Amino acid sequence: MKYTEIINSETPTLVDFTATWCGPCKAMAPVLEQLASKVGDKAKIIKIDVDKNPALSSKLNIQGVPTFVLYKKGEILWRQSGMQSLAQLEKLIEGAQ
Repeated sequence: MKYTEIINSETPTLVDFTATWCGPCKAMAPVLEQLASKVGDKAKIIKIDVDKNPALSSKLNIQGVPTFVLYKKGEILWRQSGMQSLAQLEKLIEGAQ
């Protein structure tokens, strides 16, 4: 599935721009797994490796990792770089319903 198809969904989609060499990104992995199990099918959570997708990362001006972007129907509802708490991410997704 293409990136544009994913973000244009009616379902809120949290995109995690990450990198294999990024310590904070690795620390976020269990938080995102917990988030996925809590929100179930109310939202999609996807990871995009900035090193494997340089054109997309450049187009979206991703300067640091992790960077999280929450989309719904193709619109950015929220964007933030750095580590995020499970509670904050869950609250954002709940608010995007």
